[in-house]
Amino acid sequence: MGAGVLGSDVSVLKTSWPQPYGAARRGQEPAGRYEGDGDTLPEQFATALGNLLTALRAAGGSPAGLARGTVYATDVADHRAHAAGLGRIWRRLAGRDYPAVAVIGAVRLCDEQALVEIDGMAVLP
Repeated sequence: MGAGVLGSDVSVLKTSWPQPYGAARRGQEPAGRYEGDGDTLPEQFATALGNLLTALRAAGGSPAGLARGTVYATDVADHRAHAAGLGRIWRRLAGRDYPAVAVIGAVRLCDEQALVEIDGMAVLP
């Protein structure tokens, strides 16, 4: 098992699992700050997804290896209202492959500024 740190999030690699990679990412820059104003769901979604993909690539994976994802949103209606834009962000950062993704409403996330967190599982080559 290996672990790496990006900002305040931890990535864990477990090669003995059938899906050997998992990571959770919030919409923060590596220094722990929110990018720009970082106060909108699309901004935080883009940063969180970028952080997840950075961790995935560092482990030797690619967006095409994502098998599933979970988006934790503090406002599911806001997520739904931005669905088209979030899809464009996904395609820009991760390409056209889109794994099974669930959106879960959360009263609040660990970081009170966080509006969204993305958890992903991927198969590494």
